[in-house]
Amino acid sequence: MNDLQQRIDAFLAGRRFAVVGASTDRAKYGNKVLRAYKQAGRDVVAINPKANEVEGVTAFPDLQSLSEAVDAVSIITPPAVTEKIVEQAAEQGIRHVWMQPGAESERAVELAAEHGMNTIAGDACVLVMLGYRESAE
Repeated sequence: MNDLQQRIDAFLAGRRFAVVGASTDRAKYGNKVLRAYKQAGRDVVAINPKANEVEGVTAFPDLQSLSEAVDAVSIITPPAVTEKIVEQAAEQGIRHVWMQPGAESERAVELAAEHGMNTIAGDACVLVMLGYRESAE
């Protein structure tokens, strides 16, 4: 098994996931990623500072506001925001981060490495790994 697959397996072994950048717009990847977790039967929460819920899932303004810890974070934000999210995740003791393609930056990846996080960045899409399918639901 290759290193990437091992990192993916470790990430997906988590019990509870957060989607940072969860969007109420069904056309955006932040929405699709949240729906992918739901379709896969995963326990997921949304991080969106402007919404109370996304796709029927309670939304929190940031990782610090979570009522219950998460094991892993999918990040769908602009790279400069991703860097801040990695720091926040480290402060919360979150050990697994998946930066969706386009969300990563060299600095965000470096920060995650400095914190000893299992990091997936720029080389895989959680939508593919979870078998996401577009639907009207």
